[in-house]
Amino acid sequence: MGKQGAITVVLADDNVLVREGVRTLLSLEPDIDVVDVAGDYDELVAAADRHQPHVIVTDIRMPPHFSDEGIKAAQVVRKLNPGTGVVVLSQYDDPGYAVALLGDGASGYAYLLKDRVADGGRLSHAVREVATGGSMLDPEIVQSLITPVRDDADLTPTEERLLRHVAEGRPIKAIAVAERSTPEAIDAAIETLFLALARGASSGRTDALERLRSLQRAIVDREEQGEALSRLLPRGLAERLRDDPTMRERTERLTVTVLMSDVRGYSAIAEHTDPTTLARQLDEHRREMNVAVHERGGTVMQYVGDAVMAVFGAPFPADDHAVRAVDAARAMHARQELVNRRWAAEGLADFGLGIGVSTGDVAAALLGGDDRLEYTVVGDTVNLAQRLQDLARPAGTTVVSGATVDAFGALGDELRIDDLGDTIVKGRSSPVRACRLSDAGSPPVGDTTGRIERPDTTGGST
Repeated sequence: MGKQGAITVVLADDNVLVREGVRTLLSLEPDIDVVDVAGDYDELVAAADRHQPHVIVTDIRMPPHFSDEGIKAAQVVRKLNPGTGVVVLSQYDDPGYAVALLGDGASGYAYLLKDRVADGGRLSHAVREVATGGSMLDPEIVQSLITPVRDDADLTPTEERLLRHVAEGRPIKAIAVAERSTPEAIDAAIETLFLALARGASSGRTDALERLRSLQRAIVDREEQGEALSRLLPRGLAERLRDDPTMRERTERLTVTVLMSDVRGYSAIAEHTDPTTLARQLDEHRREMNVAVHERGGTVMQYVGDAVMAVFGAPFPADDHAVRAVDAARAMHARQELVNRRWAAEGLADFGLGIGVSTGDVAAALLGGDDRLEYTVVGDTVNLAQRLQDLARPAGTTVVSGATVDAFGALGDELRIDDLGDTIVKGRSSPVRACRLSDAGSPPVGDTTGRIERPDTTGGST
């Protein structure tokens, strides 16, 4: 039996003694639950796929090649579930290596020295930090970054704190919160600090200062570009935009399937639930919905409170986008039901979903200004998915458009439905064909085939 509400961890290290020592260390924490262990790349990827952990704790070098398998495995896992935090355990105390890892990676990474993980609870602290999207460097690495820079420098207490914040790899916004200031003021103060440190610096201190400066630049770039691209744009689209900047000027016409989900009775739940608890529930709900969509090749376009909008067939085309969307809807219901069972043991209100699915043409484009860029699909198909979602009652219901049913037929598939016939929906002057899914079976959680097993009319299965 796992720890209720705990941060789930998959631990990877090929050295059994190290692995078991780290597992024992983490098991002492009441809010951390090691749900599985792995000894190589394949085992780590498989365990993460099974458990969808909040955090991976991994050695860098593991079989089969003893190079950087731990990092590569973590990157694979994060492609499937971007919210997974990563704690890297290393025997290398070279600040340059740590700076390169943290600077090149995304938020949610920590770098710790293996021989110091038991000191002062730093491993458990790192797990908690990356579980919420933060980053962390080992205190010894931080000290080795700071010491040569501040030697012979007459720093004020505020400047000392700023220097340590930078060495810890903290983004500007996080520093601003810690210092009770604004991001603009902190950014200016750091620039002033670096200029002051650079004046008359010795060659040795100049090298150390440049290393710290490179970390700060990487963190700033990550904060600005990462937020504008990697977090706001769908998976893989940020890389396409970097490779082909002209795509920002193009609008594509695509045939897709749009999915909209909503938590029934959310306002009443929010009224009677502690905000901190509600935030945790929303986070867990979104994680599960994210996995259900991504496993079936879909793209989560946006979260708006308790609502989720996803699209299948954009930005990367897929002939079976309708099948994938309906698969995802079933998986979303199934995953939420499992979460509800866990919440029931804590006395928490469950989330019941209503989902609408619509197939048709959309215009897809990158819209926005220099400070904010979003990949968006627009058109009647999007609006109809929203209206069908309104019809999806009671909780646990999915309503699809007639075009979605037709898309199944075009692939030679059948979809078991209760045809609601021509239905008037809000905001439309003419009726639309709406159909409620009548087969209650859900695809297995974790099934990534993108296909649905549908009972045939004779009672067999195809």
